[in-house]
Parts: sequence; C-alpha cells; structure tokens
Amino acid sequence: MNTTKRLKVPPTKSTLLNLKRKVTFLEQGHTLLERKKELLTRLVYERLRQYRTLRKEAKIAVETAYYWLGVTHMRMGSHALQQAALGAQLPLAVKILPRSSIGVQYPAVTAERLPLQPVGLMGTETSFDETRRYLADMVVLLARLGEAETALWRLLEEQRKTQKRVNALKYNVIPQYKETIHFINATLEEEERNTLFQIKILRERKRA
Repeated sequence: MNTTKRLKVPPTKSTLLNLKRKVTFLEQGHTLLERKKELLTRLVYERLRQYRTLRKEAKIAVETAYYWLGVTHMRMGSHALQQAALGAQLPLAVKILPRSSIGVQYPAVTAERLPLQPVGLMGTETSFDETRRYLADMVVLLARLGEAETALWRLLEEQRKTQKRVNALKYNVIPQYKETIHFINATLEEEERNTLFQIKILRERKRA
C-alpha cells in the first residue's frame, strides 16, 4: 500500500507540466548531493588518517617536552625556571587563515618554530634550551592537530547534513511529487474518458 502523501495542488495540465519540471530539477539536485556526499566521505577518511597520525606524533612530542621540562625543573628549580622563562622570547610564528573544502570552512593553522634566541640570564642550565626546543616542536604539532581535528569535525557535520538532504529527497520529496504526478495523470485520463463517452452519447442521440 502506497503511503506517500500527495501534494495539495489542482489536478490540471499546467500543474502536471510544472510538477514534471520540478521533479527533473529535484533529481538533478539529488545527483549533485550524492556526488557531494561521496567527495565529503573521501575527505573525511583522508582527514581521519591525518588526524590519527598527528595525534600519535603529538602524544610523543608532549611526552618528550614534559620530560625535558621535568629535567630542567629538577636542575634549575622553580624560581630560576620561572625567571628564565620570563626572559625568553616566543620561538614560534603562528598564522591562522580561513580555508574551505567543498563549501566547508575551517581555520588553516600554520605554525613554524623560529631559531632560539639566547636568554640573557645567569644560572640557566643547558637543558633549558632543549626544553624550549621540544616545547616549541610540541606546540607546532598541537597546532596542526587542532586544524586537522576542527576540519574533521566540520566535514563530518557537513557529511551528516548532506546525507540527511539526500535521504529527504530520495525517500520523501521526490516520491511525493511522483505520486502527485501519477494521481494527476490518472485524473486527467479519467476526465478525458468521461468527455469522450459524453461525446459518443451525444453523437448517437443526434443520429437517432
């Protein structure tokens, strides 16, 4: 039993032609959305692989940086480490620009480690520079990981919305239009048969 609801439109020839044009347009839109969904799926898998790789690298970078921070803290002490950190310049250059893939916007993060500048403070330990290098490397990886994660989640959200639109067109909108077209066709054919029958009766009466 067909449970698709028809559109509430008058069963006329002009309505029929208009609905047929709209169905063609909707089917073209459905095809384009299917292609977009496939492209999004491909991008999601690419970003997912990138995200997993960066997450592993970032985990190692965080562990290494905090290891050296612990070594420096043990050798210099809290107070000397804080004083040295106040005199250190930021060894990073970070740029955040908007980027778009298939209409999905996300921030593109570019992080670059700069050469370490000497700290003009007596009493610093050699491990302090190692800690600065590893912390800078960690931040660069975390910035790249943040971009990959943001892009991944936004692509997944767009993929979900696109799939929802595809399903709506395939299972609701297009069947509704086609059912209405079928109903109007049947109605017009029935009206035409009734008209021909009436004409036949009138002709027979005229002959009689």
